[in-house]
Amino acid sequence: MMIKKEKGFSLIELLIVVAIILIIAAIAIPNLLRSRMAANESSAVGSIRTINTAAISFNSSYGDGFPSTLAQIGTTGSGAVSCSNAEYLDPLLTTGSKSGYSFTMTAGAVVVLAANVPAGCTAGYTDGYVVQATPQNLGTTGQRGFCSDATGVIRYNASGTTTAATPLCTDTTVLGQ
Repeated sequence: MMIKKEKGFSLIELLIVVAIILIIAAIAIPNLLRSRMAANESSAVGSIRTINTAAISFNSSYGDGFPSTLAQIGTTGSGAVSCSNAEYLDPLLTTGSKSGYSFTMTAGAVVVLAANVPAGCTAGYTDGYVVQATPQNLGTTGQRGFCSDATGVIRYNASGTTTAATPLCTDTTVLGQ
């Protein structure tokens, strides 16, 4: 009589392997999502720093005050470098959306006197600006909202929103404290 030897895995062994893989995935995926949110938040803070630097440079370069929009200090892709297309920001950040965050710039309240505005420029604001970054999908792309103003201090709100009372960012928690 011939005995046939079977090689391979039984159904029970395969089910155990699949169960182990699912358990590992259930542990790893939330950690991956938290890491992605942390990376997006770091990118948002870096972008706000870049916008602050661009706004201060704009104010120094053109002499018509602080800018009122991201497009004014950013790269619109058309036209020469000027006070309405300063090219201090990359094209992606100029659109107001980067790494899961939306960026907005709010102008100050005190307009530069028309006599002090260089030819071809629009009057900027002497009392500053507020830049805000909010997660596009709260809890998925980011958890905290960030804001800053002409002081350069970056603040955050754990709820994902930000509070601005132009020309100041009024969130109370200073980043890093």
